[in-house]
Amino acid sequence: MGRRRAPELYRAPFPLYALQVDASTGLLIAAGGGGAAKTGIKNGVHFLQLERINGQLSASLLHSHDTETRATMNLALAGNILAAGQDARCQLLRFQVHQQKSNNKAEKAGSKEQGTRQRKGASPTEKKPKSETQREGVELRVENLQAVQTDFSPDPLQKVVCFNHDNTLLATGGTDGYVRIWKVPSLEKAEEFKAHEGEIEDLTLGPDGKLVTVGWDFKGCVWQKNKLVAQLHWQENGPTLATTPYRYQACSESGTFLGLGTVTGSVAIYIAFSLQGAFLCGCCSCCVSDSSL
Repeated sequence: MGRRRAPELYRAPFPLYALQVDASTGLLIAAGGGGAAKTGIKNGVHFLQLERINGQLSASLLHSHDTETRATMNLALAGNILAAGQDARCQLLRFQVHQQKSNNKAEKAGSKEQGTRQRKGASPTEKKPKSETQREGVELRVENLQAVQTDFSPDPLQKVVCFNHDNTLLATGGTDGYVRIWKVPSLEKAEEFKAHEGEIEDLTLGPDGKLVTVGWDFKGCVWQKNKLVAQLHWQENGPTLATTPYRYQACSESGTFLGLGTVTGSVAIYIAFSLQGAFLCGCCSCCVSDSSL
């Protein structure tokens, strides 16, 4: 028997590269596009309302924001502010959700029209779901704020972006290997330093001001501002095969521990401030499908 396919929640009209969920509003924010190539594929950021209707999760499109010739490749969310990585730059967006004031006359006319269209013998419970009625009265507006170039390699590309814990700073990394810290919302540069030889794959800002980065140079690093605090090198600290290169691919915040997964199925946990080994679990490798971390 083949693997059961999960139900499709939403199909975007462009390749999806970034997702964010705003738990306070129930918004799913999806972004991507075809880039500057004239393929007919649009670039945009879609704002979807997540709801449960009759026990099933549903997503309805509230707003489509056109990003013109730039595809959004990475996203970070801070309240109602989005930081969108588009080519070599970071674009700040502000979105606001408004409840539209209803027009009594229009409502009455709509109710009368709905009554004439209702199926014969239909019960009151078969009318339009309440969630759809509420959704019709929601308006979402998006405005472009500041934008700044964040990567300066010969083939520049911002690969990752994240906010700090109080949303006053923004960190970016890209193909030139530099971490750049920006003040929010002015995008005035606050810090810049070379973190990796080659591309930065991921980064995250901790609650204590520390920064963790992983890069194309097989290294995972912990920084205090621009000072290197601790470092892992895959060839020295991780299992490897002579014919297959492995790299740290992603990092996530904890403040206490750093987790590492391998293609052999093992999981290692390190103490965040010192990168000393705290726990190693050897698991089966059948759940890992590729050679990247």
